[in-house]
Amino acid sequence: MATKIPVTVITGFLGSGKTSIIRHLLQNNQGRRIAVVVNEFGELGIDGELLKSCQVCETDEFTMEQPDSNSVANIFELTNGCLCCTVQEEFLPTMQQLLKRRDSIDCIVIETSGLALPKPLVKAFRWPEIRSGATVDAVITVVDCAAVADGTFASDPQAVAQQRLADDSIEHETPLQELFEDQLACADLVVLNKTDLVDDQTKAQVEDLIKQELPRVVKIVESANGQIAPSILLGLEAAVEDNLDSRPSHHDTEEEHDHDDDINSTHLILDRVFDPQKLLHQLEELVKQQEIYRIKGFVAVPNKAMRLVIQGVGNRFDQYYDRPWQPQEARQTRLVFIGRDLQPSTIESQLVTLSTPNS
Repeated sequence: MATKIPVTVITGFLGSGKTSIIRHLLQNNQGRRIAVVVNEFGELGIDGELLKSCQVCETDEFTMEQPDSNSVANIFELTNGCLCCTVQEEFLPTMQQLLKRRDSIDCIVIETSGLALPKPLVKAFRWPEIRSGATVDAVITVVDCAAVADGTFASDPQAVAQQRLADDSIEHETPLQELFEDQLACADLVVLNKTDLVDDQTKAQVEDLIKQELPRVVKIVESANGQIAPSILLGLEAAVEDNLDSRPSHHDTEEEHDHDDDINSTHLILDRVFDPQKLLHQLEELVKQQEIYRIKGFVAVPNKAMRLVIQGVGNRFDQYYDRPWQPQEARQTRLVFIGRDLQPSTIESQLVTLSTPNS
């Protein structure tokens, strides 16, 4: 029997840095032929675009059609729903296509959406259609150290209390809390990311909090910008699908689970250009006005030949230029917003007022 393809599932909450870790992995693949499945919350493939810009891989949005025999595409984008809810509809056809290419694939990396539960996805590897050809090498959970230090999605009562004081809209424990705990409970390795944003004492406190959530001994590694050596992420050989009983979940006794229906995403595609500083200031204002968890996308900047990437977690933003605009590419500003009870019309109107049409 042929060796099973090892699959690494990378999970973690919104903005924890999953895409940055995978991008670094692809750029330092050490000759490995890595296929990537990207599951996004929302309709725009921002994460897939960011991975494409790493310049070592080709990308395709997944379709049910048989791929061309000469295709070298190794990134599949699933944007029609959360993988833990659409395993059969979305994930199974993708894996079947990838298993047909097993002779040209050394390993598979799956980036789940920030709202996905890892356990339902891992259970799919018990299905006969997948089990004979693939195994879950490990579940990697990425944690935003700075966000947890601020009391976001952590079980520390004091941290939660501080969060409640800072946000009048929080009246009870959010389902996102349980999601954070489930992602940790399923982990074979925890990547404590964005450690450069906190001091050593705060980092130690976050590590202690994470260890309290882990149901068993799990290695915690640090990262500042998602730069983790492939030898740490790959080859753990955990065969996760065979020992799910040791990975408790809040949803173990449920036939199916529901996400918080109030959490939604909206996106803007604008043929307009923005001054980066003015845009950043307005996005910060929007975060204050609405309960926005995550902002990500690409921005067209006046008189700039390169595409600006902007990513926000809460009120913390990063921006950088990733690559030149391509000759046949529309210089559009494309932004995705993820949050609770978002008001798309308000978001668009406030941004349009500070932009100019792209000539």
